[in-house]
Amino acid sequence: MPLNEGPRQPGERRLSVNPFYGPANPVGDMAEAPPTHRLPDQPIAPATAHQLVRDELMLDGNARLNLATFVTTWMEPEAGVLMAECRDKNMIDKDEYPRTAELERRCVAMLADLWHAPDPAAAVGCSTTGSSEACMLAGMALKRRWTRRNADRYPGARPNLVMGVNVQVCWEKFCNFWEVEARLVPMEGERFHLDPRAAAELCDENTIGVVGILGSTFDGSYEPVAELCAALDAVQERTGLDVPVHVDGASGAMVAPFLDEDLVWDFRLPRVASINTSGHKYGLVYPGVGWALWRDAEALPEELVFRVNYLGGDMPTFALNFSRPGAQVVAQYYTFLRLGRDGYRAVQQAARDVATGMAGRIEALGDFRLLTRGDELPVFAFTTAPDVTAYDVFDVSRRLRESGWLVPAYTFPANREDLSVLRVVCRNGFSADLAELLTQDLERLLPELRRQQRPLTRDKGVATGFHH
Repeated sequence: MPLNEGPRQPGERRLSVNPFYGPANPVGDMAEAPPTHRLPDQPIAPATAHQLVRDELMLDGNARLNLATFVTTWMEPEAGVLMAECRDKNMIDKDEYPRTAELERRCVAMLADLWHAPDPAAAVGCSTTGSSEACMLAGMALKRRWTRRNADRYPGARPNLVMGVNVQVCWEKFCNFWEVEARLVPMEGERFHLDPRAAAELCDENTIGVVGILGSTFDGSYEPVAELCAALDAVQERTGLDVPVHVDGASGAMVAPFLDEDLVWDFRLPRVASINTSGHKYGLVYPGVGWALWRDAEALPEELVFRVNYLGGDMPTFALNFSRPGAQVVAQYYTFLRLGRDGYRAVQQAARDVATGMAGRIEALGDFRLLTRGDELPVFAFTTAPDVTAYDVFDVSRRLRESGWLVPAYTFPANREDLSVLRVVCRNGFSADLAELLTQDLERLLPELRRQQRPLTRDKGVATGFHH
């Protein structure tokens, strides 16, 4: 949740009320136009309040045309009905809503089986508000396990977490909030994510774990989790250090099990202690729900689990927040039940087909160079070709927005800050027809862009309003 300040300008602005909004006395309701930054003195009719809010929201972008977000923007009407019926149920009140709690347990068991936990019945997991909270919980467990093993040195020694510079910002937050040193493997050349050997070299006796990303938000590529575990096996053989791995599968953990079944990245690797995913990304549920799983109870220190006597019942919880609606968990169970393995495979394959097909058509235009092709996550990144000097990716993003398309342009992090790219996320609901329309709009813009004398973006820092 971003922090917001109050109005910067002095004085008070009031909303403008259309006479037709007034259900009984249009003139009187116009006179009672509510202020924007303080509570109104008097109530207004529900229809008027609804229309005032709706008018402002029209200025938001169209979610279906938002190719920046990984978050689900379309679900079946039946799922929407279920969510509406469950939005008043507090997920934390497991005594009052035992069936909702049971559906959460079933989802955890399904994910444990999907991710090849040694004993799915013994795997430990929970729902969260999203992958960010799930990552925080996984990081907390890694740190607590490390502190128990190093009780004679901590708090004197400073723990560290090793990861690629391409990690999602939630991991930077974790290191900041929980006072852990972030050791980042930089990008290098055409490698845009973590290198297993470089990650292993950063590990020492104070390393609480290494994060592997199954689907980088920068370009959609999978990090080589199996190679990372092998590199850490070699470290243990050489030094005795036993460094666990957490797999941030925010997107890929709901893609790879269906489309890349031979790829070994999950609990089949003994060094993988925990995995998270976003149910509201390629889990195909509206925001916000995430999942965190540990391979067994030993991987999640018991002292982190709160057992609360709440409204007459013993309730084990592991979360950063407390109250939240059960609607998203119910929607996740609905989607698991509705699609099954074959349904998920079909949906994710369709998204990958759209991504790879669109990437190929954009490459064929001749003005762009692909970094990835959408053949891992249904996501691809591309930049302008070396001989294109009249415009840059920020110009392309800005011009596409004129047609309603939200395609982010941004600069890569340390060691490749010279590289600016566009990225397209293909989700369920972004069809081949929509992809064709976007490609046509891009092709239509190219003659005008080519006629520019130079790129129009003067400050790339300002132009990069997108953050992963």
